[in-house]
Amino acid sequence: MIGPVYVVTDPQAPHPVLDQARAAARGGAWAIQIRDKSATDAEIARLAAMLLDELSPRGVRVFVNDRVEVARATGADLHLGQGDGDPRRVRDRIGAEALLGLSIETVAQCARIPDGVAYIGAGPIRATPTKSDAAAPVGMDGLARIVAASPVPALAIGGLSEGDIPGLKAAGAAGMAVVTFVTRAPDPEAATRTLLTGWREA
Repeated sequence: MIGPVYVVTDPQAPHPVLDQARAAARGGAWAIQIRDKSATDAEIARLAAMLLDELSPRGVRVFVNDRVEVARATGADLHLGQGDGDPRRVRDRIGAEALLGLSIETVAQCARIPDGVAYIGAGPIRATPTKSDAAAPVGMDGLARIVAASPVPALAIGGLSEGDIPGLKAAGAAGMAVVTFVTRAPDPEAATRTLLTGWREA
């Protein structure tokens, strides 16, 4: 269910969001997350619906960030941050078929991961300019502690690139969630494929 490369879109990147998502899917990402804090629900829903039509037949999951009602309306999967509501209640609202991810920043938060969460986004591993409200970086040692405490697979996130793969695997991460490495690459498809190949060969 959980693959090694998960790509989060960036509305500020040079490539349009739809192009980012399509390229990442071609490059082998198992999931695409649409994240745009400034867009309306209607705008996110339109993007999600288009990508679901295109990518679901290819087995690529489409997530929306924080937008519970968009996930309900479109059938997209959902990722929640720590301040985005009670995951138990959200799980009931989005239905049994949708995947639910949850951001985890500390070991203590792992004790509160409820049933119904499919994976955690663990981090940030290091500081990143794409998320101004991110928690303090946890580093590889912090990641390893979170992975050990989590009852579900962990996707590491936060300023990651190909060179981090050995450390992520050593820490026990199931995969990596990336923004800049893919969305701001000259060729996002090739960048995604580089991560996938690197993960498989590490």
